[in-house]
Amino acid sequence: MKKKKKRSPVSNKYWLLCLSLICVLFMALSFFSEKVSGPFRVIANVTVIPMQKGITQIGTWLWDVSDNFQTLKEIQKENDRLQARIDELTMENNNLQEDKYELERLQELYKLDQNYAEYEKVGAHVIAKDSGNWFSTFIIDKGSLHGIKEDMNVMAGSGLVGIVTKVGPTWATVRSVIDDSSNVSGMVLTTSDKCIVRGDLSLISTGRIRFEQMENNDNSVEVGDQIVTSYISDKYLQGILIGYISEISVDSNNLTRSGYITPVVDFKNLQEVLVITKTKADAISEPPVSKETAVSEPEENADANADTDVNAGTDTNAGTDVNAGTDVNADAGTEGTE
Repeated sequence: MKKKKKRSPVSNKYWLLCLSLICVLFMALSFFSEKVSGPFRVIANVTVIPMQKGITQIGTWLWDVSDNFQTLKEIQKENDRLQARIDELTMENNNLQEDKYELERLQELYKLDQNYAEYEKVGAHVIAKDSGNWFSTFIIDKGSLHGIKEDMNVMAGSGLVGIVTKVGPTWATVRSVIDDSSNVSGMVLTTSDKCIVRGDLSLISTGRIRFEQMENNDNSVEVGDQIVTSYISDKYLQGILIGYISEISVDSNNLTRSGYITPVVDFKNLQEVLVITKTKADAISEPPVSKETAVSEPEENADANADTDVNAGTDTNAGTDVNAGTDVNADAGTEGTE
């Protein structure tokens, strides 16, 4: 095998020296080319100037690349800053939208509270629901510690949602009027014609619930009339709006009418509700306020026992016996309704 010859360090130095001299020569020629003429100028024009232009172009290109790279880094940095700002503004916008929707819901609840100002209420948030798309049964974040009891009426939107069926210390279960097991005693607001509003989850997807067993009499009941809770209801307080009649027809027996109601509550989106802190049983058991007790006692020396004997003149149990005069099951004729 032939051994490779090693280059002498001295020869490398010579080559470096020669290249340096050539560079110096070219620089000298370039410097003097503008001041002299003749052969030197021709040689400079042919050799040095093109090389100088090439080196200048290469240097310019390298500078542009470096400058563009620096500009790109600055643009990337600015882009990151702007993206962070966009994310921040997006979050702020989402929070503002949530606040706006919450304000609208609270304004709606406030309006509902004012419409039923005669009842004391407790506000609550919905914290859980049963499976499915509809709030047929759900749980609120208020319970017995907040004064909630079974059979208290629950409202949202513009009217009735349902009724409290189970209570814990800090929670309560609500069954809405669209639930399959719900049967609410209702009536037409304008004519007081009574009916039964039945829950039907298979029907609520059309935005309606059914009413039936309305007497077919001479009273004019039309589409658009309001259906409210009836005064003969066992568990619902009187006059709470359920919905508007969207369809009505006479049954085949020609004795009753039935149809459909459009509820005034969005049972697909419930977040806040109002719970009336008085049950129907509480309202019935409250003694009526007589005129004698409402008036102050200016006549202290008058014979109170003779002139204002409440027990004798206005015997509550005798004159307004609820169980005797308004037997719910007897009047409604609809066993199992609320």
